[in-house]
Amino acid sequence: MSRSPQNRPPQNRNPQSGNTSSSRAARHAAENPVLGVKQYVIVALTIATALIHFVLAFDFTFILNGLGYLALLGGLYLPLAFLAPYRTYIRWALMLYAAVTIILWAVLSGTESGMIGYVTKAIEVALIVMLWLEGGDEK
Repeated sequence: MSRSPQNRPPQNRNPQSGNTSSSRAARHAAENPVLGVKQYVIVALTIATALIHFVLAFDFTFILNGLGYLALLGGLYLPLAFLAPYRTYIRWALMLYAAVTIILWAVLSGTESGMIGYVTKAIEVALIVMLWLEGGDEK
């Protein structure tokens, strides 16, 4: 028994793009990152270091540093389609940002910053490690 065109099941094609529903789902998954345990840890670590920089706002550079962390975090996980092809680069930028923050802290204040400085740097090292581990999951 052959099926006539009227008895065929729908193909779920989008007439504008020619994509099937499964390719739309794959594109949606790529554009909207799924948040698991690692991602929630990364979000928590990034927000923690940003908040510490806001609270300790000795000068405007601390505020800018906190804003930079939040901007990169948003670029990494906000469901914005135009950022999807750049998420790997954003992850590397966030790792580099944290590393440069640690280096500048060591050069500019070092041991004179007290315990909160060491706690913040430990958070940033943990952030770099978690971002590295997350990047390894994509391969």
